[in-house]
Amino acid sequence: MKLSKPQIKKRCAWVPEADELYQLYHDVEWGVPVYDDHKIFEFLILESAQAGLSWITVLRKRENYRKAFAGFDPTQVVQFSRGDIQKLLQNPGIIRNRLKVEAAVNNAKYFLAIQKEFGTFSKYIWRFVDGKPLRNRWKSFSDLPTKTKEAENLSKDLKERGFKFLGPTVVYAHMQATGMVNDHTTDCFRYEEVSQ
Repeated sequence: MKLSKPQIKKRCAWVPEADELYQLYHDVEWGVPVYDDHKIFEFLILESAQAGLSWITVLRKRENYRKAFAGFDPTQVVQFSRGDIQKLLQNPGIIRNRLKVEAAVNNAKYFLAIQKEFGTFSKYIWRFVDGKPLRNRWKSFSDLPTKTKEAENLSKDLKERGFKFLGPTVVYAHMQATGMVNDHTTDCFRYEEVSQ
């Protein structure tokens, strides 16, 4: 009887082999289209917090963010007072950058304004990719851009509406995370799965 070797999943090169949290995020969430406003708001907060830092830093603090930011409920976050912001800046479980924390509260206000205008934030944001995920065919991690025209257009529109800490690079990371674009490399086992 011949024993077969267990199949090892080929992942995108940016996923460290020894990091289970990163692998789980990659295998389950990254690149899967998100249409739920609550989840989109969560990723907007996390992506803007990540600006200038590595994603794993934010990923490890995600549950702390969930507690600190009222379960990522924009209707509660928008009501955060100066005192609430001060408390957040003392919270070692999150990234204690005043501008980023203030941006999260600020962005909740404009997130709700867009919901009111479009019915859902999802309807608004998905317009920037004509309502369906862009499917790239990158062969290696080095091929991936840091921003695209779509990300630049979305970032510009968000800024004009009053959002902060959402430049084109952060917005493109958000688009990748929420499946507005499939940026799994073609050799990754998730590329075809996400494309379905």
